[in-house]
Amino acid sequence: MGVAVITARFNELVTLLIILFIHEMGHGMAAHFFSWRIKKISILPFGGVAEMDEHGNRPLKEELIVIAAGPLQHVWLSILVLFLWSQEVISDHYFHMFMEFNLMILLFNLLPIWPLDGGKLLHLIFSRYIPYLQAFRLSIISSFIFLLLFHFISLFLSPFNLNIWIVVIYLYVSLWLEWKQMRYVFIRFLLERYYGKKNRIKGLKPIVVDSNDYLFKVLEQFQRGSKHPLIVTSEGRELGKLDENEILHAYFAEKQVTAKIKDILYVY
Repeated sequence: MGVAVITARFNELVTLLIILFIHEMGHGMAAHFFSWRIKKISILPFGGVAEMDEHGNRPLKEELIVIAAGPLQHVWLSILVLFLWSQEVISDHYFHMFMEFNLMILLFNLLPIWPLDGGKLLHLIFSRYIPYLQAFRLSIISSFIFLLLFHFISLFLSPFNLNIWIVVIYLYVSLWLEWKQMRYVFIRFLLERYYGKKNRIKGLKPIVVDSNDYLFKVLEQFQRGSKHPLIVTSEGRELGKLDENEILHAYFAEKQVTAKIKDILYVY
């Protein structure tokens, strides 16, 4: 964008901004439709970011629609520009430039790297089958591996491309920040469950725990979309049962952050 301003390539700059704006507004409109809390939508010099203040407790279908709403904008944009070109409303040069930019942004966003749409989709798949914290950790690690691969290929094909270097550095920093905030994101996930937001629970998924397990270790087994009755055992013998709300209450309200499950069981 800076080079475009310096060299007076305003058509390219405006075209890029329009595509990015429509892409991010696709996410924003879908999130607004489902009454999500939208933190902010930013248009950066090398892309856009839509940040939602949601932490894994929305239905999978909703999250999938919000993620897909961005890339889907590129489909109707291509059809519209193709129609305008066929009617000779726009020139051949602008048509090919727009289609190139549109495809470039679409394919880049589908890379399985957080916080790109492909990375969020990867996280969604992981969290469908494994506990939320484990899925988030695996998403960041996988994103880092894919980013290293993308960086290596980019260096081989175009080692002095300034755009690629800027984007890659931004993604490295984003992954590092997400890794540092992992526990914070997980606590927000638990808090939303504790305060009983009106989310759809797909079913019960009992968790068998040992009475000597620490409370926070059990919480790390919580999975999105499922209610977790706890079956407490000791030496293979069942001692009793706990509801997930009971241990969430013990953790957040009673501040028993270092308690063991047996301590909670005897209280309730």
